[in-house]
Order: sequence, then structure tokens, then C-alpha cells
Amino acid sequence: MRADRFLELLTTKGPFASVCFDDSHDTENARQEFDLRWREIRERLVAEGAGEDVLSVLDKAVYSSAPPVGRSGRALVANAERVWIDEALAYPPERATARYAAAPFVMDVVQLGFPRAYYGVVAVDHEGADLTIHNARGEVVDSETVTGDQYPIHKARSADTDQWGDAENRTDEARKRNIAEVADRVTKRLDAATADGSKVAPFFVIGEVRARSQLLSALPERARAVSFELERGSRAAGAKTVEVRTAIDEEITVRRAGVVGDAADRWNAEKGRASGLAVEGIADVTRALREQAVDTLIVGDVGERTVVVGDEPSWVAPDADTLSEFGASDEEVRLADEALPFAAIAGRSVLIGADPRIEPVDGFAAILRHALP
Repeated sequence: MRADRFLELLTTKGPFASVCFDDSHDTENARQEFDLRWREIRERLVAEGAGEDVLSVLDKAVYSSAPPVGRSGRALVANAERVWIDEALAYPPERATARYAAAPFVMDVVQLGFPRAYYGVVAVDHEGADLTIHNARGEVVDSETVTGDQYPIHKARSADTDQWGDAENRTDEARKRNIAEVADRVTKRLDAATADGSKVAPFFVIGEVRARSQLLSALPERARAVSFELERGSRAAGAKTVEVRTAIDEEITVRRAGVVGDAADRWNAEKGRASGLAVEGIADVTRALREQAVDTLIVGDVGERTVVVGDEPSWVAPDADTLSEFGASDEEVRLADEALPFAAIAGRSVLIGADPRIEPVDGFAAILRHALP
């Protein structure tokens, strides 16, 4: 996950409450179960020092939003001012997280959340399409309908074979033109998103089998690269069904695993070459973070390890002596799995969870932009 998802946290005053929990609504007494889970999270936050100011911000967020449909997870990061991150997760976490600390804890979102803050769904048939933009909680934030003006799209019955053939040709041509209009609009939405920082991607395509295929074929390569066909869902039912949401969750999970696997392959390859572009362990990774040389930070099993943080988020070190060369006037001990990802955000690095093929020393590995001297 790219650091730009979290950049505004760099200029936000803490402390932060970071929570991640199962907010599924798939049983008859789902509300009672949710209330019990949320009460436990509140108690854990209070035990860590959270006051009523930040707790009330979280309460308002979790109880003012519509409950999800079926199995779901949710992650939030807030301070006393407002909620800064509020995301649905691809699947519920195995264990709830409740932290109150100087730095936000973002790894739950990295490992379980959507790779983008927003995604699009195109529900298409041969008459046109419905385009909806969803935030990471699955809520629709924008929508539009593209209706093709090419008719007929259905073949008319005729006893005349030649007329039948002409009607069929006209119908096929009308369908193609309608699909072309949809492709043009989808491309414009994606281009606008790219110009605005790639906020809306990917697009998931649902609907008639032939219409889906024709739409993807009609898209230019730059749009087709971030548009993915789903085998479930229809234009008539729309994009907010459990079936479509489940299909999107599954697709994102598969693609996240691919990204993590690619990073693991790259890290292992660079380590094997001894190129200096693959490092592991808190000492070497914090050095690379201080130099803002980290392209991808890989976070594995960190445990309760701690580091020392200085005046800037990127000033992280295994101990105060190492940090002293920067002339830091303020030093604080923090949990490593909070401090190092926050330093990676400051360095505009990519954040991912560790692949099973990587078991980095101290739970941290990094692929560097350039070898350090």
C-alpha cells in the first residue's frame, strides 16, 4: 500500500487511537454482539490512557454509519479532533486491535484493507452502464448512468432472411456503439482520478458476460490495466449486493497476495545478488529509513520490539546513541511496528505485510531505492 494513503497523518497532532475489529452483521443478534465487542475495545483504550474526547469521536463514527452486510471488518484511526482513517476491511481480523499511542498504527489497514481509498464498479449491459464510486467502507460517494443512444439493441423477428441478417447486423452495431460510449466515460473517470492522485482505482466490471468482455476490449490499455472483470453480479441488481461485495473482496485479496509475493521475490533476488538493495533487521532498516532510501518496507512478526524516535518521523533508531548524531532534542521510545511504518510514510515508501517466504530479522525487511554507502 502506497504511503500517500496516510500522508495527512504526518501533520496531525496525536496521540492517536487505532482500532481494528470484527463488525460483522451476519447473525440475528449481531447488534448485541457488536455492542459487546465495541465495549471491550473502549475498555482497552481507556486502560492505555484514552480520554472521553477521543472515545466520543470513535463512538460517533461507529454508531452513526450503516451496519455492513454479512462478514466484515473495520479499522479506524482517530485523535481527539476527528477520525482520520475509517475503512472497511477485506475480511474481519482474527484479533481486535486497540491502541492509544503517540503514533498511529496503520498496519491493520495495510494488511487487511483495500489498496486504494476508493474503487469503482461498472455494471454494464448492452444498453449502457451504471458507474458507482465507493469509499473503502463500500459506501457510494458518486454515481452516474451512461445510456447509449444506439437502437435497436434487440433483434426484431422477421420471416425475411435478408431482413433478419440486416437487423442482426444493426443490433450488433448498436450494441458496440453503446459499449464504446461506456468505455469512453470509464476512461475519462480513470484519467481524472489519475490526474488527482490516482484516488479512484481499480474499476470492477460486472454485468452481462458479452457486455463485460466487449467493454474491456474497448478500453485503452491504461484503463484496461486497472479494470477487472467479475463473474458475479448484474446491472439490474446493482453494485451493492453481498454477492458483488464478496467478489470484490476476493479479487482484492488475490491481487494483494500477488503484490506481496512479487515483493518477496524481489527482496530474495536482491539479497541473493548481494546488491545492497535488500536489508533486514531493525538496525539496517532504521538506517535506510533515516536516509529515506526505502522503496518498500516489509513488516512481519515484530512482537513487542521498540525503537527510539526523534524530532522527525523518519528519525528512528534502535537506540538513543545511534540517534544522537542527528542532534535530536526530543527522544521517545515507541513500539517498532508503529514507528517504522510511520517513518516509511514520511519517506513515501510502499508498505506491505511479510510474505510467508520472508522471515526477516526483527520482523523488518526493506527493498531500497539505492544502496547505502
